[in-house]
Amino acid sequence: MHSEVKAFEEKMNKTISVLEQEYASLRAGRANPAVLDKIRVDYYGAPTPIQQIAAVSVTEARILVIQPWDKSALKAIEKAIQTSDLGINPSNDGTVIRIEFPQLTEERRKELCKQIRKTGEDSKVAIRSIRRDANEKFKALKKNGEVTEDDLKSLEKDIQDLTDKMCKEIDTIAAEKEKEIMSI
Repeated sequence: MHSEVKAFEEKMNKTISVLEQEYASLRAGRANPAVLDKIRVDYYGAPTPIQQIAAVSVTEARILVIQPWDKSALKAIEKAIQTSDLGINPSNDGTVIRIEFPQLTEERRKELCKQIRKTGEDSKVAIRSIRRDANEKFKALKKNGEVTEDDLKSLEKDIQDLTDKMCKEIDTIAAEKEKEIMSI
């Protein structure tokens, strides 16, 4: 593979990493600390990730326990979870916060699967956008005389093969996540 393609491959791999993080943070009826990744707590005036101010653990399959190192942060953490899009009410016993994830209904599973497919499609659009940027760069190199017509065709083929590979990978990741959601 050409060195010119490497930088674009890194961008595509980053897109896949973002997709995997997005899927990890989906609330799927099972306790998963990753669902808290996007939530920020107003901690002494600074938006702070929960994991930086508390220990987060899974005590049972569907219960997440958040134990702040600073007890004064308890209310702020509880408020941040309530105002997030998590859609779950935390319970605060004065020492720890418990989040109980309800069993998923069939309707909620289908909704999550739609969200998974949409996120996968968005990632494929991002991959194709990277391919377009790559092809524009390669054409500019040809125009400037830095590569020959044959080199251009080879570069375009390499980036297309890479795009196809990444889109297949996205489909596989999405299918695995859908299967996981439907089997909970």
